[in-house]
Amino acid sequence: MMNFVTRWLAGPSPAFSEARERDAAAIAILHAASFRRGWGEDEVHRLLIDRAVVAHRVMIGQALSGFILSRRAADEAEILSIAVAPARRGRGLARRLLELHLRRLAGLGARAVFLEVGEQNVPACRLYERAGFRQVGRRQGYYEGGASALLLRRDLG
Repeated sequence: MMNFVTRWLAGPSPAFSEARERDAAAIAILHAASFRRGWGEDEVHRLLIDRAVVAHRVMIGQALSGFILSRRAADEAEILSIAVAPARRGRGLARRLLELHLRRLAGLGARAVFLEVGEQNVPACRLYERAGFRQVGRRQGYYEGGASALLLRRDLG
């Protein structure tokens, strides 16, 4: 009985799945809430219909709570963006989303995954380090305000 009450109070469980074209508006809203220059719905829509793009989402109830998008080229992929709703951060959703996404990329034949992250984004840097990414480059003063971008890589399989 106590297990039931605990689960009921916790609310719906996160559901991870592939993101679809119909998710474009919700992803654009979450992207805008997470980044200085958010992507518009049209930009997200174009990504979601691109055959080279792999996209996953996490839903809690009917609400989009996170997403990740990558573009594949040959046997490599680049993570374009990952975000979790501000109210849902710190609960391991980004880690689980990233793990699912990396498994899918490996299943599609990707042997290496790259990404770029602002060096001042400590939570994201920590997430990627724990997921096995390593720094392979740096773009000094890349972001507005002079922050540098770290270029990261993870080999798969």
